[in-house]
Amino acid sequence: MMDLTQKQWVGHVIFHPFEGFEDLRWKKGGTLKYTAVILIALFFALIAYDRWCGFQFRPLPDALFSVTPYLMKSLVYFGTWCVGNWAVCTLLDGEGTLRNITIYSSYALIPYILSTFVNVVLSHILIQEEAVFFHLVYYLGLLWSTLLLFQAIKAVHQYSFPKTLAAIALTLAAMLIILFLAVLFLSLFQKVYVFFYSLYTEILYRIRT
Repeated sequence: MMDLTQKQWVGHVIFHPFEGFEDLRWKKGGTLKYTAVILIALFFALIAYDRWCGFQFRPLPDALFSVTPYLMKSLVYFGTWCVGNWAVCTLLDGEGTLRNITIYSSYALIPYILSTFVNVVLSHILIQEEAVFFHLVYYLGLLWSTLLLFQAIKAVHQYSFPKTLAAIALTLAAMLIILFLAVLFLSLFQKVYVFFYSLYTEILYRIRT
């Protein structure tokens, strides 16, 4: 196995998905700094796709803008994926650490991010009759990232093909559970906050009167 710089490791795993992540694992490559850059790029890619795509390929965006949905789609969903996969694969004797799962999964997102930015540019060049190229770029990036993500999970945990499929399916189920519990907790927290705030305002009112 070769000795590569961190930048070269990124290109290696993208263009050599079947052995790239295995090489990355045995050479202990990858860094959280690149993961942070990739997640920031994903965040802006989602914004660009929704807000700046040509109107012939995407409906006009709402006048009001909020970063919350994009934080959910990028950071929250990604974090939930990593935690869910780590929790599931700990029970399935996986060898991957939370750090490696995070790094490998983020590297797998690069084709999707690049295809999203490319589509934003293409949306201002292509006409409606050439939409097939727009969709081709999108699905090519999505499928490429899906393949990379599968290989990333397979390599980081040293699973067989069927066990990797099972781990991914269980991870998706774990994500739903985590998100459900998070929404439940936030709802409970909001109710408790409203209760104590109402109690606080009532006490102030009684004191003043």
